[in-house]
Formats: sequence, structure tokens, C-alpha cells
Amino acid sequence: MSETSTGETPAAATPSNWNLPNALTTLRIVLVPFYGWALLYDGGDSITWRTVAWGIFFVAMVTDKVDGDIARARNLITDFGKIADPIADKAITGMAFIGLSIIMDTWWMWTITVVVLVREWAVTLLRLSVLKSVVIAAAQSGKWKTVAQALALGLLSLPLLEVGDEVGWLDVPGQITWGVAIVLLLVAFVLTIWSGYEFFRDVWRQRHSIRSTPAA
Repeated sequence: MSETSTGETPAAATPSNWNLPNALTTLRIVLVPFYGWALLYDGGDSITWRTVAWGIFFVAMVTDKVDGDIARARNLITDFGKIADPIADKAITGMAFIGLSIIMDTWWMWTITVVVLVREWAVTLLRLSVLKSVVIAAAQSGKWKTVAQALALGLLSLPLLEVGDEVGWLDVPGQITWGVAIVLLLVAFVLTIWSGYEFFRDVWRQRHSIRSTPAA
């Protein structure tokens, strides 16, 4: 790395917001209404459009992984990306939870949806606002929560119970897969609560540590 005439190393150039990771993040945000429309078309009973909804959700989850990897590998982390990326993630999963709650229309699914969305947006808003000087690393439980959520919501986006009415031999596989998806959803729900507890616990500890540290 070259140095200036004063012997100081120049600061790295700030990456432009016009880059591939941010474009993929923006794509995820744009896909949200299309996913919601496809999922809820004909009250969620359309096999074709539920399959399309799954495809959109799959693309969103893949781009979520890809844009982060590219941003870190090419040093393309921007302020826009830091803000837009979690918003895009919560928007697509939030649409999935709400859409599936409308389709399933059960008290327990609505309960899971409300609890998960309150936790997710509370953590996201806290990270983006009051935690500018406090860094909370992503816990392992949070990473497993994200994986379980993606798998559960992706599977439930498919017409697993509806397809048996059209293709008889898919009835049992559909029911089994639906059961697996519900188990994954419950696992994600538990991990959501636990990782949320860990996050707020770590926030309290760090802020308490900062307050108790004597000024230099």
C-alpha cells in the first residue's frame, strides 16, 4: 500500500452505494409485494401462484446470502447497505408470516406472527438507532433462527396441502412436508424468543459497562 509524502497511509476510499450487493438488496425489497400477491392470490388456494411465491421467496433468500458475501469479499459495505439489508430481510419474512397467517387463519399462527414481528423489528430498529456506539455481534442462536425461519416459511409458501386435491399421489408427501415445516416454524419461534433475549441482555450489559467505566 502506498503512503503519502507525510508518511501516513491514505484512508480507504468509501465504496459507492451503486454496487451489486446494494442492487440485490433493493431487488429483495422490490420482490416483497410480488411475493405477497402471488402467495395470497385466490385466497392462497392457487397451486400455480403459491409455487411462484415459493420461487420468489427462494430468490430473495439466495440474494440475501449472496449480497452479504460479495459486500464482505469486495469491501463494498455501505451505510445504505447496513440500513437497507435488514429492512429487506424483515420485509420479506414479515410478508411471509402475515400472508401465511391470513391463509391458515389460526390463533396460534397469528400469535407466532405477532411475537416474531415485534421481536424482529424491535431488534432491527434498536440496531439502527440507539446502538451506533454499541456493537452486538450476531449470536449463534440468531443465525440458526434465520435458517429455521427461511426453511419453514419457504416450505409453507408451497401449496403442500392444496396439491393433493389436484394430484392424488402428492397428498401424503405434501402432508408430511407440511408437518416438517410446522416443526421448523416452532423451532424458529423458540430460537426467535431466545436470540431476542440474548440480544437485549447483551445490550443491557454493554450499556451498563459503558456507564460504569470512569471517564479518562
